[in-house]
Amino acid sequence: MNRYKQRMILAPAAAVLVAVSVACGTGKADSGPVNSPQPVAGSPQQPVTGIDWRVDGLTVGGTTRHAPAVARLRIDADGKAAGNLGCNQFSARATVHGDRVTFGDLRTTRMACAPERMDFERALARALTTGTLVARTDHGTLTLTDGDGDRVHLSRQSPG
Repeated sequence: MNRYKQRMILAPAAAVLVAVSVACGTGKADSGPVNSPQPVAGSPQQPVTGIDWRVDGLTVGGTTRHAPAVARLRIDADGKAAGNLGCNQFSARATVHGDRVTFGDLRTTRMACAPERMDFERALARALTTGTLVARTDHGTLTLTDGDGDRVHLSRQSPG
C-alpha cells in the first residue's frame, strides 16, 4: 500500500480514536486509575490504599488496648502491605475489594521487645490475619473489623 493510501486510512481512524478518548474521558470512572488509592465502598473520598496509617489501638473481646509503641500499616494499590506491628516490621499481600480487606500470611522480622509490646504485636497480627476485615473510614480514621467484632483502630499518619 502506498503512503498516500496509508495516510487516508490512518487519519480518519486516528480522528475516531481521539473522539472516543475525549468522550470517554469526560465522565468519572467508578474505580479510577489502577494506581490511585482504593476507596472504601460508599465513601469514595476516603481511600484505604496509598496511605500511611498509624495503629492507635486494638479492641479484642470488648477490651480496647492502645498501641504501646509506634505501629503502622500501609497497603499499596498493587496489593503490597507493610508496616510495623509494634516491635517487628512486617510485609504481606493484601486484597482490597470495596470495603473488604484480606491479608495473606505476614512475614516479620524477629526482634524481641518488652513483653507489653510483644503481646500487643501478637494480638495485632492475629487480628489482621483472621480472615476478611470490613474497612470503615471516617475523617482520617480507619477501622478494620473482623467477623467476631474485634477491631483495629488506625488514624492517618502525619507526613514527615
